[in-house]
Amino acid sequence: MKDMVEKRSFEEFNQTGLILFVNQFLNIFGWALAFELDDKGKIKGIFPCRTKFRGYEEAITLESYKMVSKYMSEHGKELEEEVL
Repeated sequence: MKDMVEKRSFEEFNQTGLILFVNQFLNIFGWALAFELDDKGKIKGIFPCRTKFRGYEEAITLESYKMVSKYMSEHGKELEEEVL
């Protein structure tokens, strides 16, 4: 089972742009994953929270789409090979 899971940082996960998609889904239920940042803007923690927030501005969504597209471009072959 060890070869099926590889621990990664929230910093790396955040750079994929996927957090927006996760939070869009969670926002339906009034939940979100929130990042705690240090003085330098580095992620020092993440926690689930209740929120009244129900969406993202177009510019933020577009930026996340770009990040996800970049991630897919860079990792597409690897992802395909993992499911074959």
